[in-house]
Amino acid sequence: MKKSLLALFIVAPITFGLTGCVIAIDGDKDEHSFQKKHSNEFENRKNIESLALNSEYTQASTLLGVADFTESYQVKGKEIKVIYYRTQRLHKDGVTSKDECTYLQFENSILTEVGAGGSYKRIEAI
Repeated sequence: MKKSLLALFIVAPITFGLTGCVIAIDGDKDEHSFQKKHSNEFENRKNIESLALNSEYTQASTLLGVADFTESYQVKGKEIKVIYYRTQRLHKDGVTSKDECTYLQFENSILTEVGAGGSYKRIEAI
């Protein structure tokens, strides 16, 4: 009985003292989400800068990966595809918006225009 009481007095404080503790294994190897997003933004800017006008859509999508936003439509028989990649952080809400992106406009799979995502104007039929 004395041993069980002694164990209770030793184990109980240790158990309650460890409540809420988190043990991170290899925690230093993981980047924080802010660091990942920041490095992705830099990589996107760097990769977009390396693309020349008249590049093919497949080259851009292979280099940049999945776009944050995509739009497709047709004007006068031309297929217009606009893809947006996040290249800067303007809002602290954690949600990507078009004004935080750079757009790439392709006409029939050829890069024709690059610009700030928030200023994109859809081509209208004339």
